[in-house]
Amino acid sequence: MRTISAAAITDAVAQLCIQANTHLPDDIVAALDRTRQEEPWPLAKETLGLLWDNLELAQSKDLPICQDTGMACVFVELGQEVHIDGPFEEAIHQGVRRGYGEGYLRKSIVGDPLRRVNTEDNTPAAITLRLVPGDSCRITVAPKGFGSENMSRLGMLKPADGVEGVKAFVVDTVRLAGSNPCPPIVLGIGIGGSFDKVAYLAKHALLRPIDQPNPDPFYAALEGELLEAVNALGVGPQGFGGKTTCLGLSIETAPTHVAGLPVAVNVSCHVTRRATAEL
Repeated sequence: MRTISAAAITDAVAQLCIQANTHLPDDIVAALDRTRQEEPWPLAKETLGLLWDNLELAQSKDLPICQDTGMACVFVELGQEVHIDGPFEEAIHQGVRRGYGEGYLRKSIVGDPLRRVNTEDNTPAAITLRLVPGDSCRITVAPKGFGSENMSRLGMLKPADGVEGVKAFVVDTVRLAGSNPCPPIVLGIGIGGSFDKVAYLAKHALLRPIDQPNPDPFYAALEGELLEAVNALGVGPQGFGGKTTCLGLSIETAPTHVAGLPVAVNVSCHVTRRATAEL
């Protein structure tokens, strides 16, 4: 049994909040760099250049890449051989509280969905915990802005809809979103499970680097087909047209009921943020 202090968790989360909001992951940076060089439509190419300049400026000055520094979505893989010395969830909330304060990050969370009073410290975090073998604690902070989150969709399709129904649902989600989620976008797609599970799958899919295809060749091929279909819509960077609507997408699946085919699409903008630490 290994002991990890709640204070260590707080320190890690605070640092990850700042890091995620000021430095994009390498796979997203590489995709944005590639598309700005390959985009043929002049207005789209200029827009991608402006996004690139903004990214470089944020990184060089340790400033937020986007003014919407998001809801702090915290994913924890906790080893079964770990004992947390102190209140676990409060340690994460305290880390968010500290990180968003020390990093001068925008506080966007309201304590009640209808009465709309800001909590003024960006807490509570949205915590997802998974127990895994081992004696380590892996924490990923993925701040999620709501310009893109609001464009996400969940559908309870019929099994007879099959793979073509899934494709149509994903493409239609992007078409309906248009320029609202600040494209170029990144998509996390969940297929299977239940009503609640499929939403988790879609959100969790955004944690996989977009340059890593699904390990199942069937779903890796489907990822490629969907990316091509989405980019064929011609929405383009910030809605100005061109071939760069989506930088990449990832699919996660789970077993489901014989009578169901749940599908969820979690839409993310080009500022798809995630930062990870292991304790």
